[in-house]
Amino acid sequence: MEVPLKKMNGLNSFLSLKVTLLTIAIVLVHISDAHTGGRYGGAGDGVQPLSKIAIHRAVSELHENASIKAAPVVLGTKGEDYQWVTVKFDSPKPGEDDWIGIFSPADFNSSICPATDDVEGAPYICSAPIKYKFANDSNDDYTKTGEATLKFRLINQREDFSFALFAGGLLNPKLVAVSNVIRFANPKAPLYPRLAQGKSWNEMTVTWTSGYNIDEAVPFVEWGFKGRDQIQTLAGTLTFRRNSMCVESHCSNQVLFSSLLSLNRPTGPDIWYSYKLGHKLQNGTFIWSKSYYFKSSPYPGQESLQRVVIFGDMGKAERDGSNEFHNYQPGSLNTTDQLIKDLDNIDIVFHIGDITYANGYISQWDQFTAQVEPIVSTVPYMIASGNHERDVPGTGSFYDGNDSGGECGVLAETMFYVPAENRAKFWYSTDFGMFHFCIADSEHDWREGSEQYKFIEKCLASADRKTQPWLIFAAHRVLGYSSAYWKDGSFGEPMGRESLQKLWQKYKVDIAFFGHVHNYERTCPIYQNQCVNKEKSHYLGTVNGTIHIVAGGGGSHLSNFGPVQPTWSLFRDVDFGFVKLTAFNRTTLLFEYKKSSDGEVYDSFTISRDYKDVLACVHDACEPTTLAT
Repeated sequence: MEVPLKKMNGLNSFLSLKVTLLTIAIVLVHISDAHTGGRYGGAGDGVQPLSKIAIHRAVSELHENASIKAAPVVLGTKGEDYQWVTVKFDSPKPGEDDWIGIFSPADFNSSICPATDDVEGAPYICSAPIKYKFANDSNDDYTKTGEATLKFRLINQREDFSFALFAGGLLNPKLVAVSNVIRFANPKAPLYPRLAQGKSWNEMTVTWTSGYNIDEAVPFVEWGFKGRDQIQTLAGTLTFRRNSMCVESHCSNQVLFSSLLSLNRPTGPDIWYSYKLGHKLQNGTFIWSKSYYFKSSPYPGQESLQRVVIFGDMGKAERDGSNEFHNYQPGSLNTTDQLIKDLDNIDIVFHIGDITYANGYISQWDQFTAQVEPIVSTVPYMIASGNHERDVPGTGSFYDGNDSGGECGVLAETMFYVPAENRAKFWYSTDFGMFHFCIADSEHDWREGSEQYKFIEKCLASADRKTQPWLIFAAHRVLGYSSAYWKDGSFGEPMGRESLQKLWQKYKVDIAFFGHVHNYERTCPIYQNQCVNKEKSHYLGTVNGTIHIVAGGGGSHLSNFGPVQPTWSLFRDVDFGFVKLTAFNRTTLLFEYKKSSDGEVYDSFTISRDYKDVLACVHDACEPTTLAT
């Protein structure tokens, strides 16, 4: 529907808004035994750090001589959406495995979590904390003095907070003391906007997080040309709850509201828009977010400088050192910070699966969107579905694991917009200037004859290579080539190459990107396990095959390579990093692999060719001829 509330002088003849606002209430926590024993058990493959806490075993042993206090009591008094909090605590029986957890909502009352077969005895703390630190992580000698101070960085998550001191370690937590309640001055403020390409090249979507339900306030976006009059656009809402997930929890500790707005904008390069998020309360009061900006996307075929960043498997980490992030995702913050540092030279980002590694711990999606806000509020942030977003046994996932912790794609589909026809089936195409992207969903069937296979072929075939010469395929799991450690030589998901390589070759895909394997690897232009071009860094004219890239080093724990480097593997690196494509024009493309630690280029190549080179016959990819004269 189109709902212009206020005309913009001189622009209303060609500028309109198409609104689809989505407000989501998500209630889910994940309850599980700890996956590892001991204080610093290994994280394993994608294990959520919070799952180490056997919170359902918690018992109350409140001690009258133990205390914990947090300050300041009110956060964000100047409009901040995060603030550092000082926590002072003491215990008459300090232990090396004592730890501090942050809970939200702050109330530990048993009415929050009624007893079930899995939750026995007060205080019914069946929700995992948002994050935690060990008491001994302070510089104080806690085990000797019984007193210590820790600092935590809290973000606005729509509810109040309290801190709890536990003895007994992570496996047998005993609640010793609970702090005072602290809260943000405006906990319901709209926060963490996320941009994405719409279903048409001339649409941009905005998704954000807020604590206002539709019965409390009317959400809208105020937007327009930077420095010009603004228009306000209304939107509707849609709510879903924990039973929308594949696995329901015993209780909840988070309620999430998100809104989606898509808007048309005029054509033309480098048009800057300003926008801010708003809620109109029933008493007429307006609640506003900060102001943000984005640049219009190039139209299909537009010949201008276009810069694309691609990576997978980033996850989140904590800037205050909590949740043992230094053992779990040491590269996540480095990747984030390098992208923020270079944001003026980035036009669009593709995060190809394994977004947060929340694995059912819903608070982690808030933490992630806060972490990447400077990026996603400024440039389109396109995602693909990974195993840690989708996979749940018996729910239609192609792989029968439970890597999503019960999320079954619901969180990813609503926190981030993708221009899919059916967002539960996470495959889509999107145009960005001289690029045509075909994004597959490796967690649904992609084999020949499947619904997704037909989409992939249609997407690849629809690229007009004269105006969009750069054809890119991407999926989360490796459907092409990797020499990962668990397979000697050539590795790809079963039937991946067999089903898809004929399409990559027929439609002359330039580069295929994958994540899932947590490292970086580049192949030669390859077809049927053989290099079809001897060049390694400067490709001229007909390339003859598709270059495959594993870019899974966004931030999660790293994966080693096998002992053998196949002949088709030109460059391998076990480190955190991301890749960047720069299209200078319709004939020249630059590829760069950058490390997250320093932002420097460690691998690169160029492709230089004309339209006639795309039309040239290569093996298994030449149009059939007829006897027509």
